[in-house]
Amino acid sequence: MTMLNLPPTVCLDAATVRRIREEKRLTQLYVAKVAGVTTDTISRWENNRYPTVKRENALRLSEALEVPVSMLILENNESAAATEPQQTLPHRQRRRQIFIFLLVLSAVIAWFVFRRTQAPLVHISLTAQRLLPPHAAPGNIVPVRIRIDTGGEPRGFILREHFPRGWKLIEAFPPASSLDNDEGTVRWMVKPGENRTVIAYLLRVDSRQSLGTISQMQGEVVASSADGKNAPSSVSGTAQLSVAPYLWADRNGDNSVDDAEMLDASYVVEEMGGVHLDWKQLEGIWDAGRYRWEVDKKQFIPLKDSP
Repeated sequence: MTMLNLPPTVCLDAATVRRIREEKRLTQLYVAKVAGVTTDTISRWENNRYPTVKRENALRLSEALEVPVSMLILENNESAAATEPQQTLPHRQRRRQIFIFLLVLSAVIAWFVFRRTQAPLVHISLTAQRLLPPHAAPGNIVPVRIRIDTGGEPRGFILREHFPRGWKLIEAFPPASSLDNDEGTVRWMVKPGENRTVIAYLLRVDSRQSLGTISQMQGEVVASSADGKNAPSSVSGTAQLSVAPYLWADRNGDNSVDDAEMLDASYVVEEMGGVHLDWKQLEGIWDAGRYRWEVDKKQFIPLKDSP
């Protein structure tokens, strides 16, 4: 059901709204922020204390719950109310009601046409790019950076990331708005004006992951816009990395961290200032010259170069 097919007010299916929100493990606070209402309003909708809501609120609620709006409204409430009175009304009164209905419908259509032709098109320039190391070892840390470009405008957005099942998000900056480590899904909701250019988080690779496997990641970002067209766009950049017995900073996988790799690692640590990467471990391996992967302990052991 599209926006043009919805009446000005609709009847919410309160039980379905609550069920979908709980199945998706979304808080009332999160849904309220995305829908642009208060948590008390969400509670009233779910308890059927507001049986009817405005069309715009129903559409925003469907966006927050990530389902079609048709799943949230009662379908038979309009037809029953429209057909019964018509059977008892005199013929002349029915004709007058039809005329008024057509007049109102024409005015609504004219208003929509005017809005589409007069309102300037808003180009959403927000982009998100993911940066990953080429590999990571079982049971160890993967630093993930998402660079955000809003085109210089103070635009709010929602970022959603999906990582492999069995992996765990252990730290993030800013803190995630919602997290499901079992399903491998995390969301951030950034308000307009927060000027967030980087979202950083740390993943721990599943310790049971086999060496040589390729792990995939994906994400979407939805930007707020004045015209209400909030279509998601995919996060670009690196989408996969291999599970291998190498430190994340050892980009060429030669069991050493040379000066150039250490310099690159320092940029990563600086950009991810809100999370805690083990800089002392990097320095120890860099000073030693080489390292090896201890399979049983799931650790990297520094090895001194022979003189």
